[in-house]
This record gives sequence, C-alpha cells and structure tokens, in this order.
Amino acid sequence: MTDDTMARRPRLLLPAVPLHIIQRGNNRNPCFAEEADYLVYLSLLQQYAAAAACQIHAYVLMTNHVHLLLSSGSANGPSVLMRRLGQHYVQYFNRRYQRTGTLWEGRFRSSLVDHERYLLVCQRYIELNPVRARMVSEPGQYRWSSFRANALGEDDPLITPHIVYEGLGRHDAERRCTYRCLFEETLSDHMLEQIRYAGNSNSPLGPESFVVETSRSLGMAPRRKYNRQPVVVGKNLPDKVL
Repeated sequence: MTDDTMARRPRLLLPAVPLHIIQRGNNRNPCFAEEADYLVYLSLLQQYAAAAACQIHAYVLMTNHVHLLLSSGSANGPSVLMRRLGQHYVQYFNRRYQRTGTLWEGRFRSSLVDHERYLLVCQRYIELNPVRARMVSEPGQYRWSSFRANALGEDDPLITPHIVYEGLGRHDAERRCTYRCLFEETLSDHMLEQIRYAGNSNSPLGPESFVVETSRSLGMAPRRKYNRQPVVVGKNLPDKVL
C-alpha cells in the first residue's frame, strides 16, 4: 500500500482522544525560512486552536514539517484548526516571499493516541525531533518546540498540559522533574517505527484493545496495526508515565 493510498483513508477523529498531527511542506520544501515565520505560525496556531476548542499538549516546528499533539472536545475541531491555520499561514508565507501555489503536502496526517500508555511517548517523540535531525544535541536547545514549557517551566501560552502529564507529580516542579527523567531513556527503533507508521497511515497508536475500541466507536473495521514486536516499556519508571 502506498502513502498516497493511505492518505486517502477516512480520517479517524474522536472527541477528547489525543491526536498526533503531522503536516509536511510540499515536496519536503521548507515552510519556515526566517524567525518571523515561526513566530507567525505559533501566533496563528494559538488563535485558531482556541477558536476550534483544541488544547495543544506538545509541538515542534521543523524546517519543512510540523508535529502537533492535541485534544479537542469535538470530533471536527482538529480539522477546523488545521484548515484555518494552513490557509492563513500560506497566505502570509506567499505574500512575504512573493510566491504562489501550495505550501503544504496535501492533507495533514494524523493518528489517535492512547493516552494511558502512549501519550507521553508521543510527546517525547515530537520534542526529540530536532535531536534526531542532529540540529541540536539536547531538546532544550531548540527554540521552536514545547520542550522548554513541558520540561523546564518556560512560559508558553500555547501549551495546555494533558491530565496524564498532570499526574506526573503533586506540583509543577515535581511534574517537570519527572518529565525530564523520561528523556534519559532512549525511544527504541521499534517505537519510532510504530509512531511513524501510525501517523503516516492515519492509524491509532496504542495497544490492540485501543485500536479495536476506537474503530468500533467510529463504526469501522479495525485498522491494521504495526506490530512487528511487543512494545518495550521503561525499566525504571511506572507504566503510566511511558
């Protein structure tokens, strides 16, 4: 099955279930060229997330693509957000750089995320993108992500912590400390492949029970889940924070 075929699948969206969104520049071309571009995108994201009743838990803006982890009280909230955000950012970008045509690579891709065991894994995956791309050696060195807010307490009006993150400690300092500890353990190659497969195929990210439950809620046959080997959880941390 090709990526194009997978991209045409009906999008899986459920109220209150976290969603990992990926949007890439057309032909992998840059969608951010200067500092002002990142700032405009984040400003628009904040504006339209609020209007669409979406809560942003994590994000990273890479040179030619974007990752978001969000929740919404309505099933169509994420689609409304991404449509408005995409349209207005493209208008800004084309005007600024005197260009025409599309900026994004078709529809955004997404996967529903099981919050009990996969939400913080997905959050780490997102915030570690600049490290995997060898742009920085530590996630806190990258300016255009949510890591500084989630791990270091830097003020970021975009971020609304998920209840799973809130459960990491009794107060903000304890939660941030526990969250930073998660980054001491490397995400396995299998986990990276599982997250990428789910995002590229619009499939749920979670255990088989989550895949079946979400598909049943939408009246659809369960999507085939990437399952080459069992997920290996952390050795020294409670399951709920992985």
